Amino acid sequence: MPLHPASRPLVDVLAENTEKIILADKLGFDEAWIGEHISCVTEPVSAPMIFLASLISQTKNIKFATGVIALPNHHPAIVAAEASLFDHLSKGRFIFGVGPGGLASDMELFGNLDGDVRNERMAESISTILTIWSQDPPYDIPGKHWPIKLTEMIIPELGVGSMGKPYQKPHPPIALSSMSPGSGSVSYAAKKGWIPVTANFSPESTVISHWHKYVEGCEAAGREPTGKNWTVARNILIAESDAQAEDWLLDPKGSNIYYFDYLWEVLKRANYTIVAKPDVNMRDEDVTVESIVKASVIYGSSKTVAEKLIGLRERSGPFGTLLMAGLDGTGDNLEREKQSMTRLAQEVLPVVNAA
Repeated sequence: MPLHPASRPLVDVLAENTEKIILADKLGFDEAWIGEHISCVTEPVSAPMIFLASLISQTKNIKFATGVIALPNHHPAIVAAEASLFDHLSKGRFIFGVGPGGLASDMELFGNLDGDVRNERMAESISTILTIWSQDPPYDIPGKHWPIKLTEMIIPELGVGSMGKPYQKPHPPIALSSMSPGSGSVSYAAKKGWIPVTANFSPESTVISHWHKYVEGCEAAGREPTGKNWTVARNILIAESDAQAEDWLLDPKGSNIYYFDYLWEVLKRANYTIVAKPDVNMRDEDVTVESIVKASVIYGSSKTVAEKLIGLRERSGPFGTLLMAGLDGTGDNLEREKQSMTRLAQEVLPVVNAA
């Protein structure tokens, strides 16, 4: 989810993220992920598929991923129809990222503050969506939260009563986000053959724990845990030198300082600080934004970042996709982010892939 100061006009924020995704496509990035928050102007994309649809004709190869659709907040029949439509509009350049939602104000807005109920709605929703995509009418899908019934108003010869199937068969790849240490969502996704996505603000210890859960899920399904369909998100900052990268990283007006300062305040108020602590055993009062930034951001020259990525992958497990977090471009930050993207694609990834 792009994160920006609340004072920035939405039209400018959307233009900035459009520019960055077009650049990512030109640089050879494989995927662009956009999240969904409805009641937060700092994380302002309320409908990722609408935003991403505007980029289909402006790009050539990049795949578009929802990161994520908060399924408990939507009727599954609407999500099934909209995701199927987007898959056709993009001719299969689509990854269907889903999750239970992570923004407390959205949870309150839709009456989903109870975690157990939220997870229950999440499981029911994805099951219903896959059922809709797998069959023709009549539809009679039981459910505690959204029972689906379309058995009467059907005219097969006119197509009335039928719901569209995705462009990709049997459906787009499904991704599930995870941020907690030892998250069961990772093993669940791996067992299902979905894409587990480890959050960018998770410390390295959490990334390592997710590999163990990934292996657990693959083994439960009788599948080899290659890591190819495991995605790990990171904040990445690449400058001409290590010294310049650290200057950018710790710049009080820098986008990483803004990002983690905002995130830490949100997590403290939600009493969920464990997901971002450099060390899960640290007391909240001992954690500083600088300590989180240094622990969570991969930064340095191209050579240093390549070495850090190779080292991370050796310690954490062989994740197949690196997802670079998009940050705010206020002031000098946009040019720094563009430089980081360019160096990552042209100078770092060839070294990492060769290794």
